[in-house]
Amino acid sequence: MSVCKSGAEHLKSLQDGRTVFLEGKRVEDVTTHPAFRNSVASAAALYDFQARPENVELMTYQLEGANRRVNRCWQPPRSYEDLVARRKALTAWAECSFGFLGRSPDHVASALLGQSLGPEVFRRHGEARAQALLDYVDYARRGDLFLTYVIINPQGNRSAAWGEQDEDLVARVVDEDSEGITVRGAKMLGTSSIMANEVFVANLQPLKPDEQDLAISFAVPMNAKGLTVLSRRSYEAAAASVFDNPLSSRFDENDALMYFDDVKVPWERVFVYRDPDMCRAQFHDTPGHTFQNYQAQIRLAVKIRFLVGLARKLADTIGTTGMPQVSEQLGHLAAQAAMVEAMLHGMEVAGGLQGEWYLPHKHFLYAAQVLTQELYPQIVNKIRELAGGALIMLPSSFADLEDPDLRAIVEKTQRSPAGDPISRVKFLKAAWDAVGSEFGSRHTQYEMFYAGAQFVTRGHSFRTYDWAGASGMVERLMAGYEAPAVRARPTH
Repeated sequence: MSVCKSGAEHLKSLQDGRTVFLEGKRVEDVTTHPAFRNSVASAAALYDFQARPENVELMTYQLEGANRRVNRCWQPPRSYEDLVARRKALTAWAECSFGFLGRSPDHVASALLGQSLGPEVFRRHGEARAQALLDYVDYARRGDLFLTYVIINPQGNRSAAWGEQDEDLVARVVDEDSEGITVRGAKMLGTSSIMANEVFVANLQPLKPDEQDLAISFAVPMNAKGLTVLSRRSYEAAAASVFDNPLSSRFDENDALMYFDDVKVPWERVFVYRDPDMCRAQFHDTPGHTFQNYQAQIRLAVKIRFLVGLARKLADTIGTTGMPQVSEQLGHLAAQAAMVEAMLHGMEVAGGLQGEWYLPHKHFLYAAQVLTQELYPQIVNKIRELAGGALIMLPSSFADLEDPDLRAIVEKTQRSPAGDPISRVKFLKAAWDAVGSEFGSRHTQYEMFYAGAQFVTRGHSFRTYDWAGASGMVERLMAGYEAPAVRARPTH
């Protein structure tokens, strides 16, 4: 029987001596540190989920020539049926975290898979770089690796070009030799870096032609010498308990700044070298950008379905579902969730073969991004409106329920037509964690900007829409009748 990667195998791989700092102290082991251990365990649980006998066929596929099955996120789709099978696997993984692990292992895998489906783009840059990418994707696929990426530069001075920022701010090439390149500077956002095996480094933001030193793409292990991870505040560490924070205590994938302090990258792991346009091309001239954002829409569809279910349970819990104005709002939320699902299915049905690979419809994908970028905060605000004060007047933590006298007060005051007082508290704390806590606020910000600012996503939509077809209808209308002729003026 072929083998799948296990959660235990993943946990062991993270005990690699990587350099992670939190609150001024180095984290010796991310698998056991109280700020990271639950989230890391949630990531490891994804591999255990796919390895269960009942899930193996749904979640994985057999590698050719190897006694190994890996997640379907690495499987290049040759047909519509392949794309749907891949989506079902990614959906099942997203449901394990209710969509709150935004940078689960299938995200960067999808980006790199898409890039590998366009080797001719990399060959324009050089056969050696193309082969480096193909070899790396094969290596990551065979190991079923969890990859993170840093593809954005630190903000610095937004009025200046990336190449004009202060020295050592933006990651760049500072040296090269026969063995590889040396990189110094920072990249963002390092989401899920604490639980990843390796980091893929690239430039999604446009570079100027003279910014060759910045124009690189490569991959290194998370324990690479000179690589330092500066974690943001841990929501998991701040969680009182799973009861009080069921999402943030287990699914805080974390974000981090990564600093490369003269990190040596061997040539066989360098995919783009000193070529600003190739930094763009590796995403947009290959299916890379399409596949990474298609994965994001799969996950977001799960997350929005969860939030709409949260809204319904909230109304049931406080006894407002039967009010016409509330059922109307719930109906609107249900329609919005169905729209997101329909757009996901639409981009698959309207997709097609490009060469030997079946790809989602690019404009439908970008259209979904534009709309969901606005939709997510609207849904969060609607849930908060439906809740009123219910999300505020809750016991401070599980400790209140352990005191007999305080529990008696809670049981007298936290009444619900849909269940007992403790169940009411349990649910409302989960709802607050999703939409009102610092963790929930981070997710609202994340969904609004993970794909770029609105002008970026709308720009993708503008570039990929069928303007010729739409404008052609207007032109046919114009050609279908004549303007009035000028009447001759009477002469006197």
